Amino acid sequence: MRFVTKNEAVKRSFLEDLKREGIKFELNERLSYESFVGYMLEGTLEEIRAQIEVMEGADKEALIEGFTSFKESLNHILEHIKVGEKFEVLLNEGPWVAEILDQLTRNGAIDYEDGVIKLRDGVDVTKLRFEFKFPFNLVHNPESAEKIAKQFAFADLTMEYEFEILELDMGKINALGKIASRYFPEDVLLRVYFALVGRAILSSEILKSLGNEKVELSELVKAFARAAPIAIPTPKGTLVINYSPVALEEVLRFLKRLGYIEIKAGKVKKLRDLV
Repeated sequence: MRFVTKNEAVKRSFLEDLKREGIKFELNERLSYESFVGYMLEGTLEEIRAQIEVMEGADKEALIEGFTSFKESLNHILEHIKVGEKFEVLLNEGPWVAEILDQLTRNGAIDYEDGVIKLRDGVDVTKLRFEFKFPFNLVHNPESAEKIAKQFAFADLTMEYEFEILELDMGKINALGKIASRYFPEDVLLRVYFALVGRAILSSEILKSLGNEKVELSELVKAFARAAPIAIPTPKGTLVINYSPVALEEVLRFLKRLGYIEIKAGKVKKLRDLV
């Protein structure tokens, strides 16, 4: 149950929000990468569009759609930097921003001072030269496509920040959902949120089943494996929590790590309840 980002600004802001709300987590940092393998067209925006029109051996419709998206992204950034915008604010738009800013920088089209990026006065964007990159799977005849497009491969070594969420408290999990919605796509947020809810409910059921007695670990795992999946009706529908015996054992290790249970000599004992 974790959120992962490669955006330094998102990492710092999300970290502060989690601390402010008192949400338990661990931050793991590791070397990662971004990579791209495909092709590239170079020229002014008008020249690139013309190259796409005459290119053979590639999915022209997909290329036009991608190039249109590229121009829309470029125009979006230009609207920001015509009056000046902070670098970190721009990066929060998404990882694609860095690529566009890099191209504008190589064109000598922007100024950077005190953390603010601004488009230079008098710059004619239609005269700037850009690189439009597209993935190799859009090309079905490399020999034909490579008469116009160049092969392009990119590898960027970067840092990856993983927030491992350690919460079992439903109030904190709900608060986390509101915070994370500001930083992560809805599909990612929902998957992590319901995984956390599922783990919290399963943990609660495990602690209830233990009572004040020591229970054989193998018997506990067998009993909960037989009971899977757990279906919980809610006012809006049904929440189903499924788990394998291996996943159940991992939840037990998690509870032990947080000091809720003790596992010794093949037996499990409850030390405290969920608050």
